[in-house]
Amino acid sequence: MELRHLRYFIAVAEELHFGRAAEQLGISQPPLSQQIQALEEELGVRLFERTNRRVVLSEVGRLFLPEARQVLAQLEQAVAVARRAQRGELGELKVGFTCSASFTSSIPRAIRAFRQACPEVHLDLRELSSRGVAEAIHERRLQVGVLRPLFPLPAELVALELFAEPLVVVLPVGHPLAGGRADGVHLAELGEEPFVFFPRSFGTGLYDQLLGLARAAGFIPRIVQEASEAMTLIGLVATGLGVTVLPASFSRMRVDGVVYRILLDPGASTAVWLVRRRDESSPLVRRFAELLEREAREAQPPQAITKG
Repeated sequence: MELRHLRYFIAVAEELHFGRAAEQLGISQPPLSQQIQALEEELGVRLFERTNRRVVLSEVGRLFLPEARQVLAQLEQAVAVARRAQRGELGELKVGFTCSASFTSSIPRAIRAFRQACPEVHLDLRELSSRGVAEAIHERRLQVGVLRPLFPLPAELVALELFAEPLVVVLPVGHPLAGGRADGVHLAELGEEPFVFFPRSFGTGLYDQLLGLARAAGFIPRIVQEASEAMTLIGLVATGLGVTVLPASFSRMRVDGVVYRILLDPGASTAVWLVRRRDESSPLVRRFAELLEREAREAQPPQAITKG
């Protein structure tokens, strides 16, 4: 049995006239009559009672009609689901992100836009370190991630730089460099300061970046306390335990007892990357990436990154 047989049957059952049904279907009447006869022979039943003057449904045909309609309706629903899935409107999307990414304005806007555009997609959001996000994507536990620069990036992954932002020094409010220095500070001015910072094992590229900037400034930072959460680091600065360096997006957090000053050293900026597998073909990932890139372009055009 072919689906067209069901369509032909439904058309005749609704019109109760082979000529009008054929016209509706865009075929001639003889082939339609032949197809209905073939359907009846295959089923081993009589679907219509025919006379020279009229066509009526048999009792079997009357019972068969709603079932045929349901089959076609289910088919149409399946086709609609497939097409919506291809457009990235259905399913589940697993997204990893670093805690600092959520403080940038474009990331929350992109997630909100995605939820509005695809309300039937389940977003599974997981907060991890940059290295944790990259590993999860590499192992296919996540499909796409937003993270800070990470070197080396596994060869199976591809990254797109969404935007870059400056680094800031977080100082206790009573620190000598905190007042009257709205233009910013140089890292060399902090060479004698104790630092509070992320542990190297936490997997953020900021650790290696801080060491590189400090070496260029002529010192090795003295890290007296480690913490895996940026908000904890800011709180430690407020207690006077030390200073720290963070992406400028964290300056949105107004915490009593600290001030933020732009770091003026060359290269004192950090990027946010969109990372996925090179072989990732999910329409949901494509849709999410498009929204994220669109939001990021409001700040600056993204630049592709090639990693070996």
